[in-house]
Amino acid sequence: MAGVTYDHVVKQFGDVIAVNDMSVDVADKEFLVFVGPSGCGKTTSLRLLAGLEEITAGNIYIGDRLVNDVAPKDRDIAMVFQSYALYPHMSVYDNMAFGLKLRKTPRAEIERRVRESAGLLGIQELLDRKPKALSGGQRQRVALGRAIVREPAVFLMDEPLSNLDAKLRVQTRSELSKLHQRLETTFIYVTHDQVEAMTMGTRIAVMRDGILQQVDTPQELYNLPANVFVAGFIGSPAMNFFDVTLTGTRDKMYLDGGTFKVEIPSNRTQRLESYLGKEVIFGVRPEDVHDPNYAPPGIIGAPVTSRVDVTELMGNEVFLYLVSGDKNYIARVDPRTAARVGQEIEVLVNMENMHVFDRDTEVAVI
Repeated sequence: MAGVTYDHVVKQFGDVIAVNDMSVDVADKEFLVFVGPSGCGKTTSLRLLAGLEEITAGNIYIGDRLVNDVAPKDRDIAMVFQSYALYPHMSVYDNMAFGLKLRKTPRAEIERRVRESAGLLGIQELLDRKPKALSGGQRQRVALGRAIVREPAVFLMDEPLSNLDAKLRVQTRSELSKLHQRLETTFIYVTHDQVEAMTMGTRIAVMRDGILQQVDTPQELYNLPANVFVAGFIGSPAMNFFDVTLTGTRDKMYLDGGTFKVEIPSNRTQRLESYLGKEVIFGVRPEDVHDPNYAPPGIIGAPVTSRVDVTELMGNEVFLYLVSGDKNYIARVDPRTAARVGQEIEVLVNMENMHVFDRDTEVAVI
């Protein structure tokens, strides 16, 4: 078992810097998820660790061993890709055993590992089948099993659930989390899906344009995003953002959006004193915008009048697409709401969970 360290790692393709001065420590037995939009450098980061790409600068360690110049086969890692990459002419058993046979592992040991891994993944009855006789979910389990039999120090997974349907993805997500707990091995997982990242990761590394934006637990990323990008990427639906001006006095401050003006709770004003009279970005999550009739008790709610543009009934909740002047935003409200399309309604914004970002740097102030 081993942790992983990226030490000021850079990867450049011609004039394009795919990974820019990245430093991350992944603890032994941790489940770290790299997440970000397409082209942000997350898969390249994984390929650098696997040895499939050459590092331009910096160092990568697996445990205490520097692996910059170590061949991929000698890095003690196993990788699961988006494509299952199974040999169509081989049985499930032979697909899982193939890598061990190449390493001249004793037959009895191969038998033990394959049977054990198949039991772990619930595919014992599929060992004699060919890949063409398997469903997508079953093929994905075989690909996982092929990695598990290696008994590596680190598992690398590059969007392994992308080819599965929505229901199977949810099921396989929980299976992967259970698998991590059972194997007690380091997992590093790449996805563009923030829901996957939030539900599976011990910690999440958010990337953008090759630059690491923030590394933290899912809850801390959600509650305390470092900047506008992280705040907008983590959470579904995404956080609402408004360009506002900070007005008032040191004792009584307001966020003035032109069509609305909300008071800032007194326990939040101290860090904003230097921004009085300046433009800032006001952020609020959809779940912190409430129908006043069903708002949680005890919140510090600021009223905002808006027009209902669209409603989406989700069963356990309703998404209201609201318009205030030229500002569009989303509220996630109680399903008992009486709000209807075209109505002017008053919603309550929970100011205890407000976020404020610097207009120029987009870094979080609150």
